[in-house]
Amino acid sequence: MDQKGYRRESFQSSTSDEDMLEIAGASVDLSMADDDPPLDREMGGFSSYNGGGMNGKTTMMDFLEEPLPGVGTYEDFNTIDWVREKSRDRDRHREITNRSKESTWALLHSVSDAFSGWLLMLLIGLLAGSLAGLIDISAHWMTDLKEGVCLAGFWFNHEHCCWKSNTTFTDRDKCPEWKSWSQLILGHGEGAFAYILNYFMYVAWALMFSLLAVLLVKGFAPYACGSGIPEIKTILSGFIIRGYLGKWTLIIKTITLVLAVSSGLSLGKEGPLVHVACCCGNILCHLFTKYRKNEAKRREVLSAAAAAGVSVAFGAPIGGVLFSLEEVSYYFPLKTLWRSFFAALVAAFTLRSINPFGNSRLVLFYVEFHMPWHLLELVPFILLGIFGGLWGALFIRSNIAWCRRRKTTRLGKYPVLEVLVVTAITAILAFPNEYTRMSTSELISELFNDCGILDSSKLCEYVNDFNSTKGDDLPDRAAGPGLYTAILLLALALVMKVIITIFTFGMKVPSGLFIPSMAVGAIVGRLLGVMVEQLAFYHHDWVIFSGWCNQGADCITPGLYAMVGAAACLGGVTRMTVSLVVIMFELTGGLEYIVPLMAAAMTSKWVADAIGREGIYDAHIRLNGYPFLEAKEEFSHKTRAMDVMRPRKNDPPLTVITQDSMTVEDVETIVTKTTYSGYPVVVSRASQRLVGFVLRRDLIISIENARKKQDGIVSTSVICFTDYCPPLPPSSPSVLKLRSILDLSPFTVTDETPMEIVVDIFRKLGLRQCLVTHNGKLLGIITKKDVLKHIAQMANQDPDSILFN
Repeated sequence: MDQKGYRRESFQSSTSDEDMLEIAGASVDLSMADDDPPLDREMGGFSSYNGGGMNGKTTMMDFLEEPLPGVGTYEDFNTIDWVREKSRDRDRHREITNRSKESTWALLHSVSDAFSGWLLMLLIGLLAGSLAGLIDISAHWMTDLKEGVCLAGFWFNHEHCCWKSNTTFTDRDKCPEWKSWSQLILGHGEGAFAYILNYFMYVAWALMFSLLAVLLVKGFAPYACGSGIPEIKTILSGFIIRGYLGKWTLIIKTITLVLAVSSGLSLGKEGPLVHVACCCGNILCHLFTKYRKNEAKRREVLSAAAAAGVSVAFGAPIGGVLFSLEEVSYYFPLKTLWRSFFAALVAAFTLRSINPFGNSRLVLFYVEFHMPWHLLELVPFILLGIFGGLWGALFIRSNIAWCRRRKTTRLGKYPVLEVLVVTAITAILAFPNEYTRMSTSELISELFNDCGILDSSKLCEYVNDFNSTKGDDLPDRAAGPGLYTAILLLALALVMKVIITIFTFGMKVPSGLFIPSMAVGAIVGRLLGVMVEQLAFYHHDWVIFSGWCNQGADCITPGLYAMVGAAACLGGVTRMTVSLVVIMFELTGGLEYIVPLMAAAMTSKWVADAIGREGIYDAHIRLNGYPFLEAKEEFSHKTRAMDVMRPRKNDPPLTVITQDSMTVEDVETIVTKTTYSGYPVVVSRASQRLVGFVLRRDLIISIENARKKQDGIVSTSVICFTDYCPPLPPSSPSVLKLRSILDLSPFTVTDETPMEIVVDIFRKLGLRQCLVTHNGKLLGIITKKDVLKHIAQMANQDPDSILFN
């Protein structure tokens, strides 16, 4: 069916994501991870299962009354049954409500059960905010460590080291307490040899940080690499990847994220922070029974945790909630919306309390603009949107092509060497350019900045005419020589960022894409902003400027162009719209800039969608072959259920179990010779009238437990899936009743049902399989993998690419 083969040893281990890390650390046999094996394939890895030899002599056990441990749980690399999970949760809630009327203790239990969701959100927000603060502080310090060290305390970064210095404002970065490596080793910081030494130390620290990061990921938690958002989208759609949100993944990802960001690679920490927050949510779920034992309820928590992750990444609680709703969540009820908002609020409050940047802000590049924009400026804003869409589509195609090459060639066998080579190239190219030497977050902050009187940045080096200055309101001025130098350096930085990010995203270290994409857009936006500003200064009498940009007026804000460009490029790569605009709005705190951001975001999405429909995360989901059924795409082909169902023509008949005429040995033979995740139960092979559906895992656990704990159960015992079993001769062995594990209401469609409706059913109900009937008789089955393969086939793609790679 829609799941992989059974492996005996998996039932002896925990079923929680937290305790299954050995799968992440091991070399997973992906031939066993195929969710949809061919009908005639022999089962590998199941030979250890032997139905006999487990005859325990204990008291009689009624399987209808007492649930068995393991029944109702899922194997690794399988899809959960959303309908069953929600039904189980409703039954549990109904039972608690009924019991609450019986005693005070039961009433208190009911209240605590209702409150547990909010308590869990509080804990997730506190933990995610604390870890984000730790990551921010550590990354800031280790980034500065590449250039020097603080004598007042090695644990201070450059900015904190110079806080108590008596230097002037213009020399605030040259305080005596902070020493570069050449000053520390040679005693002076001037000259060619000092420059070479600083250069060497910068590259050496970068290589050491990246080497440590990739070794930790490779050795302890392979799932800690990358952004994590494609996998989280897949997990939230119902897929199970054991260990991906476990405690070791959380620990290693937190440590290696700091190392990867500090190494100077063209990556960000924002995407991986979503993974970190989801790890926090998954681990904390184990404190509460209703989330630990229900996969659907756990995914509601993970949706809220993703919102908390974006909240601490950008200091944007509302944007985080919208990001979870728009980009990652598959099932997002109203209750989850409220809890996501609460978790994001607590996470942002926690990070604000830690104050990692020392500026009472949640992010390094918080800015405030005061000048309004003019309607004619929508033209350059839309141009930035077009650039963002073009660059986003180009980046996705280039990065996917490189990642596919990494997967299909020997390059993928040397992840450590790849990381070191890319780090070395990045560091060697980055050091001579001050805009690439600084961290990407600092670069974005510099580009977003609105120039003031005291700014010493080269980007603010204009020809000043202080007679026309009124207070802090600086008019548009002619560009000085420093600004022209900065423009040249930014152009070189743009080329480097565009190329190096293609090869960086997807390596075996934690790597986010938000910050590099924003940096590319911010550079282009700043360059365009300066160009428009100079055009308005020298040609203020042109028709397009005459009405609103007079000589001596401050009418163009290059930092605003940088912000709009950042939004455009990020939107072109991720295809975010609403959440992107809200995140950027929360970053700047300016209500009047929503329209430029909306114009750029929508333009970039339209342009990028015209070239390729997939965003970067959907493209990586398809590259990795995850069984993710995209809810945003429409199925417009005129095919029917009978065209997709199995068995097909010339295939063996569908494997079924009869309701009361098969023995334990017969069922064990079927389980041994097939790899299906479940079996339809029929009245008889002749009638093929459907009774229900039984899962393979539940069937095996029930038979094993019956052999151990129920007297008289042997290979010749009849298995009965009905309330009343047919009479048997007195000498017959005991009957094994398994009605409790039978799904009596499996979803069925007729063979003439349009596939458009079938696809909608799978999307909206989260089904794993759907049975196909004709005049009440069972004909075949359609699994989620069948649907995905059919969609790929209709799109002229390789249907066999829908595998877990």
